[in-house]
Amino acid sequence: MHYGLGIDAGGTYTDAVIIRGSDGAVVDTKKSFTTYPDLQRGIKKVLDSLDQDILKDVNLVSVSTTLSTNSLLEGTGAPVGLILVGEHIVEKDLPTDHVKWISGGHDTRGDEEYPLDLDSVWDFAINTKDRVAAYAVSAYFGARNPEHELKVKEVITEITGMPVVCGHELSQELGAYERAVTAVLNAQLIPITYHFVNSVIKDIKSRGIHARMLMLKCDGSVYNIEDALEKPIETIFSGPAASLLGASYLSKIETCAVIDVGGTSTDVSMLHHGVPEISSSGAVVGGWKTRVRAMKMETSATGGDSHIWVKDERIHTGPRRVIPLCVAASIYPGFGNKLKRSRIISRSLLNENYQPTKFFVATGYKALGLSKQEEEILALVGDEPVSINELSISLKRDPSSEVLDALMNKRLLQAVGFTPTDALHVLGLYNEWDGTAAEAGAASLSRYVHEGKHEFCMSVREIVAKNMAADLMSFILPHHPSAMIADLLDSTYPAKFKVEIPVVLLGGPVKAYADELRSIIDAEIIVPEFAEVGNAVGALAGKGVKRIEISIVPASIQNPDEDFLVFSPAGRERFETYAQAVEFSTELGKKLVLDYEKRCGILKEDTKISVSKKTHSPDNWSHPPLETKITVVGVGNPMMVLKE
Repeated sequence: MHYGLGIDAGGTYTDAVIIRGSDGAVVDTKKSFTTYPDLQRGIKKVLDSLDQDILKDVNLVSVSTTLSTNSLLEGTGAPVGLILVGEHIVEKDLPTDHVKWISGGHDTRGDEEYPLDLDSVWDFAINTKDRVAAYAVSAYFGARNPEHELKVKEVITEITGMPVVCGHELSQELGAYERAVTAVLNAQLIPITYHFVNSVIKDIKSRGIHARMLMLKCDGSVYNIEDALEKPIETIFSGPAASLLGASYLSKIETCAVIDVGGTSTDVSMLHHGVPEISSSGAVVGGWKTRVRAMKMETSATGGDSHIWVKDERIHTGPRRVIPLCVAASIYPGFGNKLKRSRIISRSLLNENYQPTKFFVATGYKALGLSKQEEEILALVGDEPVSINELSISLKRDPSSEVLDALMNKRLLQAVGFTPTDALHVLGLYNEWDGTAAEAGAASLSRYVHEGKHEFCMSVREIVAKNMAADLMSFILPHHPSAMIADLLDSTYPAKFKVEIPVVLLGGPVKAYADELRSIIDAEIIVPEFAEVGNAVGALAGKGVKRIEISIVPASIQNPDEDFLVFSPAGRERFETYAQAVEFSTELGKKLVLDYEKRCGILKEDTKISVSKKTHSPDNWSHPPLETKITVVGVGNPMMVLKE
């Protein structure tokens, strides 16, 4: 008997499921905390809790994660040095402060336009190697000819030994700015992805499990898990992609909307006839436009562990994820009593960090390049939660909220605070952790908004449900202003939205929001069995889909009947005739597809390949096309190995 193991590592929990190959049934599920900075502890714990007799027969492992998405949303990616080669647009913002523009680049045909200034590369690498953890390089028309990007990569690697990401490695589409952003974000994710992937591989191998190991990408397809080390940007929205596939698998519905409530964020997406809709313009994450093909989705920074805080007699949510009070009381002995003794904070001081229910704990991450103020605060925080008042007393002044934010962005501090999960404990709708700590937190915060603690928690639940409804309707109605949608969801209007397709909810305590959501929108709300581990199920439901796009253009418009250039992920090639170029492109596309499928453990005979050709030429053009695009798509099902 063969089995598949699905693992999903979220910002709060790491989930695991085992699916039987013969009938696709879920035979075991478990959850464990995602552990920082040692992710392997959480992975080991959740796998240890599974049925070991079944686990030893696993021959396919597939993984999804929201760690990449959360890192970019929270701005906690590693610092990156960026080199832009050629005539890049300089007035646009970039997701790093370490940027160097140098001479070089190619033209539309892939011919060198300006010589590459390698001296500037040397200077930049030497001056930044102690301030960054990775590098990115994007050259003008690097998708046409990657020669300059590869030379820069070689030099930086020689000087620093650090990872270097090239724009052409991630996208063959034109758009130098978007490729640069994509390369930077990819480089930011390398350390956390490397840590996560190696934690999974190490644990699986230590158990003597010999299985094909895959990772879900943001378009719902899978790739060899080791490839994720080179292109971690493709794991952004891996978690939401898993939720979409998992929701369909568990509900047995192929056309539906999905709301996935995680610890850090809520994601909304849609499935039509079993196929997610892919964004043609590239994924947007953390406000940055990329060249990454991803499914269309709507993400908000409201999750089960979003920080609930008060200011100006109003309840605020997020955007930062914190450890819920009820969880902290279960982890740290004595925390519950410390929370009850927490001093009141003046209303004039209240902000996201200055709250009577806000605490900080050291993560154990290595600290580099800290300011004096950061060092002072970090020295006062240990393995037990410390309140903002305790920090003030030790420092003999109020700590800077900006410095606290910086330490959290560097993953050196983890915050503890009141969350929607705490509110559900107070309301008796979820009872997984220490409800007395949640009660104490609700009593403390509710005074600032002139509500009782139960009324306060009902307000939190309503806010989360309305955010879920707003995210759903914003996704369904993308051309309508989000402010208008939020206004129409206000309960004072004698009308509400009607959704014609089922809405599937995934996530831990989503049952607690189902009735509230039904009262806000008119829709069939479904909470399937195993909804709490839907992402881990979805990790196994991904297909091996590979799409290769290759362009063919005449080398010279003055002589369009001979001499053709081929631009592909493998580089630039030149052929005498158009027919030779087309034949080469088609065979190259098939080879790249089959190589990809093979790395996913999918046999050639189990891969369906389709080839399409689109041409562009002026009217009455009697020569070979001015541009030809060859698209080769391969589709295979990794779970076929479970049926063998």
